Amino acid sequence: MKIAVFGATGRVGSLVVKHAIKRGFAVKALVRDRSKAEAMIPGAELIVGDTKEEAAVRQTLDGCDLVFSGLSTDKTDTLTTSFPHIIRVMKEKGISRIVTIGTAGILNSRHEEGKFRFETNESKRKQTFAAEEHAQVYRLLQASDLEWTIICPTYLPDGGKEGIVRYEINKLPEDGKKITVTDTAEFAMQEMIDSRFPQKRVGICY
Repeated sequence: MKIAVFGATGRVGSLVVKHAIKRGFAVKALVRDRSKAEAMIPGAELIVGDTKEEAAVRQTLDGCDLVFSGLSTDKTDTLTTSFPHIIRVMKEKGISRIVTIGTAGILNSRHEEGKFRFETNESKRKQTFAAEEHAQVYRLLQASDLEWTIICPTYLPDGGKEGIVRYEINKLPEDGKKITVTDTAEFAMQEMIDSRFPQKRVGICY
């Protein structure tokens, strides 16, 4: 099985690539900087380009069976510009499965019906741009007929395996404070293998 990866040199994406290669999957990654990627994710097939360009997305998805995205906002419209391309080309190539990393801000509020966490005081972040971008990706995936899963970690520090990962469908588990990039990447990799949560957002934390 071959996995197309976007955001492959990011904090979570690079770990997902390493997990996938270690487990025997082929990985094809769209990267902007070949030399950086060669150092960070040896063993991956690299396509140099930009996710905002549909031609680069098409080249990356060619021959792949499923998609992983660890794309972040980079304080720009990377997500909302890239995902229409990703969704369109996935449909064109008959690829149905995508696992992506979101944010706990786009999970459902526990206390205010019909709102995302980032729209309530459940979220501690004052800036909402990133959450709004992730929310738009959720809406795009929700409107598609793809088999998508959005993994939604809360505060995401660097670090190794740290504890038992708790999860909840469409909400953040009670009193969830953080989860490391390592445990987030492992959870995402396992979801690509098991497909336990199709068409779901999954809140994860310790």
